[in-house]
Amino acid sequence: MRVAVTGGTGFVGRHIARRLVADGHEVVLIARGCDQTDPGIQQLPNVRFFQTGLADIGKLEAAFTGCDAVAHCAGINRERGEQTYERVHIRGTRNVVEAARKAGVAKIALISFLRARPNCGSGYHESKWAAEEIVRGSGLDYTVFKCGVIYGKGDHMLDHLSHAFHTFPFFAFVGFRDKAIRPNAVEDVARIIQGSLVDGELSRKTVAVVGPDRLTLREAVRQVARVAGKKPVMFPMPIWFHYILGWVVERIMRVPLVSVAQVKMLAEGLAEPCPSCEYLPPDIAPQIHFSDEQIRKGLPSPRPFTTRDLECCARRKGPGRHSAFLQFP
Repeated sequence: MRVAVTGGTGFVGRHIARRLVADGHEVVLIARGCDQTDPGIQQLPNVRFFQTGLADIGKLEAAFTGCDAVAHCAGINRERGEQTYERVHIRGTRNVVEAARKAGVAKIALISFLRARPNCGSGYHESKWAAEEIVRGSGLDYTVFKCGVIYGKGDHMLDHLSHAFHTFPFFAFVGFRDKAIRPNAVEDVARIIQGSLVDGELSRKTVAVVGPDRLTLREAVRQVARVAGKKPVMFPMPIWFHYILGWVVERIMRVPLVSVAQVKMLAEGLAEPCPSCEYLPPDIAPQIHFSDEQIRKGLPSPRPFTTRDLECCARRKGPGRHSAFLQFP
């Protein structure tokens, strides 16, 4: 089977690609080429790479030609210049659907966000919802995956928590009322998406993807700190403080510690879908627990934040990763 993966060099996309290749499938990676975290992904057997964004339907159709399915993983969690939520999530998804139709693709899987919904005051949430509606109305077979926090090797949750713990003697929680999260191991997410694309599971469904453990964000942060061998002073700060922090670090860091959109996500909690939708059946649902061993597997090499994490230095050094503190779709 041949599967195209938009955002194929990104965190979730490359894990899906590696799983597909390991099971003998052909993969077409589609990406702008900005994320150089795992350059070896392009050299895997049975992998073809198309360096393109989502704006050119002709290039997307050429990439999709001969593919049986598309995993649409491309997305942003902050706006940068021309990379706006409207341009990437809405127009980009519309172009992906149109190109898939023209290329004769049978199935599309969209990686969306657990609480994507209309009229909530967040461009991220609203544009993700619009992308869901485009896919649901495409006439193609589809599955919409509404995911919360996704973690694993090469993510930005464990990555940035680790770097923060090795840089600062303190850590500020979002708000005074702690909210629940249900972290997803990226291995589980890749397995579930592969099942949808290859085995035809979850046809024409919108499903919530949440991990097997329900804990508060503070519990998760403390657990990561303990596994990393750090004991920062932890305390809550008002949500408005984090909105200001997000606004600032979006402009000075190449991979922001937290984005403005993510402050809203964390303030709401990440355990329940909104609006409500089906949950995955027990035999398909995520099984990997947020354990010390799993955290240890995903932690990066210990280092503090340095000047190379600043946007001004990134511009001099060329393209790099463009995501944020917690990994959301």
